[in-house]
Amino acid sequence: MRFGVLGPLEIRTDDDRPVRVPELKVRLLLAALLAAGGRPVPAERLVRDLWGDALPARPAAALRAKVSQLRRALDDAEPGARALVAARAPGYAFAAAPGAVDALRFESLAARAEPAPASRASVLTEALALWRGPAFADFADVPFAVAAAARLEERRLTAREDLAEARLALGEHRALVADLTDLAGRHPLRERLQAALMRALYGSGRQHEALQCYERVRNRLRDELGLDPGPELAALHQAILRQDPSLDVPGAVAAAPLAPARLPVPRTELVGRDGEPDAIVAALRASRLVTVTGPGGVGKTRLALEAAARAGDAFPEGIVLVELAGVAPDGVAEAVTAAAGLPEPGGTRAADPVEGLAGRRALLVLDNCEHVIEPVAKLADAFLATGAELRVLATAREPLGISGEHLYPVAPLPVPPADLTSLDGGLSGPGPFGATRSDTAPPETASVEAVRSEAAFLEVGAPVPGDGVRRLADVPAVRLFVARAAAADPGFALDASNAAAVAAVCRRLDGLPLALELAAARVRALGPATLAARLDDRFRVLRSQRRDVPPRQRTLHAAIDWSWEPLAPAERAVLRRLAVHAGGCTLEAAEETCAGGDVDRAEVMDVIVRLVDRSLVQLADDPGGVRYRLLESVAAYALDRLADAGETAAVQDRHDDYYARVAECADAYRTGPARLRWLARLDAEAANLRRALESAARRGDARLALRLTSSLAWYWIERGRTGHAGRSLGAALAAAARPHHLDGLAAARVLGDAPAIASALDGLAGAELLAGRDDRAARLLGAAAAVREAAAPPESVPSRETARLLAAARTALGTAFPAAYEAGRARSPAEPAAER
Repeated sequence: MRFGVLGPLEIRTDDDRPVRVPELKVRLLLAALLAAGGRPVPAERLVRDLWGDALPARPAAALRAKVSQLRRALDDAEPGARALVAARAPGYAFAAAPGAVDALRFESLAARAEPAPASRASVLTEALALWRGPAFADFADVPFAVAAAARLEERRLTAREDLAEARLALGEHRALVADLTDLAGRHPLRERLQAALMRALYGSGRQHEALQCYERVRNRLRDELGLDPGPELAALHQAILRQDPSLDVPGAVAAAPLAPARLPVPRTELVGRDGEPDAIVAALRASRLVTVTGPGGVGKTRLALEAAARAGDAFPEGIVLVELAGVAPDGVAEAVTAAAGLPEPGGTRAADPVEGLAGRRALLVLDNCEHVIEPVAKLADAFLATGAELRVLATAREPLGISGEHLYPVAPLPVPPADLTSLDGGLSGPGPFGATRSDTAPPETASVEAVRSEAAFLEVGAPVPGDGVRRLADVPAVRLFVARAAAADPGFALDASNAAAVAAVCRRLDGLPLALELAAARVRALGPATLAARLDDRFRVLRSQRRDVPPRQRTLHAAIDWSWEPLAPAERAVLRRLAVHAGGCTLEAAEETCAGGDVDRAEVMDVIVRLVDRSLVQLADDPGGVRYRLLESVAAYALDRLADAGETAAVQDRHDDYYARVAECADAYRTGPARLRWLARLDAEAANLRRALESAARRGDARLALRLTSSLAWYWIERGRTGHAGRSLGAALAAAARPHHLDGLAAARVLGDAPAIASALDGLAGAELLAGRDDRAARLLGAAAAVREAAAPPESVPSRETARLLAAARTALGTAFPAAYEAGRARSPAEPAAER
């Protein structure tokens, strides 16, 4: 069996199974015996260790009981192990072999006299690796443990000093600086440790810091103890001052300068990101690893380079820029070595980037890490383990995922509000430029379809009112678009004639800088209005002929391809299926629509979390919780992939059915305490409900259309949109009429949805009555009665009264819902009877 006290008390069998000792005092007895190092411990002292002043009635018997429990626990784990607890006068002793107790093994290794520095360093490293934490960590307040732990901690510190000197003899000065800085800070009066740190600093080419270290030690000794440094430390100080050759150890190399910083000079102004580079610099001061994340084309590289340039003075040993876009996973370390100018193997030192950069006061910029995220994460973790001097700034579409990482997410640029009239007044919503839509606009104006319908408005060339142009020019996305468009077309300027088109382009491209720059390059040939109207085919339109950018940045499609290619099959499936949602979706909706095939419903949540980490899925505000949405360009790309996979119809069906069920559930709770919550839910889902209704009408799915309209009639009335309710119900009746060549009433009878239609008509009639339009309300009530009558089992020949009622209802529907009336002009066989 093996026993550990260099950390919490631990017992393991020879086959590495943990052994449980159930009672606290039994574990305390074992620790007391182990602390004695195999020597007998008097029974009286064991009693004091276990019970202190609160002695049991019969101490000797109580101790024997605990010994018996300990023996039984050991024997249960490994038969015969009870003999390890031996009775030896004047008490008990623990008879384990020295190699079975980590403390005894540590002391044996630490005391070995290895003459060669390499062997000495290897043995000491093995000894120190036995430590799992403070000695006797779970008995820190017990007197016997305090004394034993203090002795072991002192031996541990001496071993670390010995190891430092062995590594100095091997020339590992720069790597040692990182290891010794924190240790010397925790033991500021330990002169041997401070001397090792001074020698490591001096051997790393940091003479001034070695002298500063000596001054700190001298001042502290004088202030706290009234003493001067000892002769060894004073002699080392003098040797450093005169740069004594005796300090030069064969194999130790002073820090060679890194390759000079060669940050590319920006060719254009950084637009719309005024305070962000300084924020990244501040993050670098607070954290040793900062990862700039965000979707493709958002400008991560540009921001990181600007931040690196501004932070240059804080890194006197240089800035190393490593472009990883074209690097294979097994070539990351070699790329860092080459960028830093470290010698190749066979030179003065090995081309190990961790060893070569350890302890450097330098900034390492790792750009475009997403396709080599695993090796980059391992390398960054190794850098963080070497010391506090080196800083790492990475750009990737997902976090590196290691301890100590500080994330700086980059969002697309803010875009203009959807309601441009708000530019002439106060802007609403969060941020300096307001929400994406006016607070008074109906919720549907946030949908993708509503934004796309702007093309008709733009063809008219409606000007932006008042001083809206001036305020529009201050929106960051517009600033970037106008700056790049003016560079491509010197005659271009933002004015009242093109402001609406420019605003629509910026919104439809989600403020994504790469997309805006590609679009701006087309302004000279297309003009803003045509460009906005053509964005439905954005991947054909947004192309660049620039030869100074990598292929992945020459088209919007290639930029999204760069993010798509590394995705696992489940991630691709969920991403393309999410694209059917308009205006975002909840996690529940994603699980309903994205599961299927090789993707289990239980897997969808984890996949979405990974897609959020990869910046392909964005988070959106929702009063009811978190919503997920895709940038419009990503959604367009994903819809193409959905069609390529042959899944469009099936996923759209799941989407439409889910939102019909949402509408029906809301209808069931339209009264009572849940009413307001469901109103808010329908507000949030307005774009998805509209897409489902349009999908039903497009496919002629009358049953789905009627489910949606009958369930949402109360909501439309509540929101004061009776006109929209009428049009939607008319479209549903028209959809019902087409496949059956019947009018809306006959179709309702065939489909068996007459009660739902009649209920919706009753609700609309109530809204008309409240509005004082009694005649219109009467016609709607008549239509409802006709629908109910038409739903009855038809007779061979309708009665004259029923025929007149049907005719009146048809007239009412034709007045209220023109779409249904037009669809119903293909008359049913029963209509001639109605006309008699």
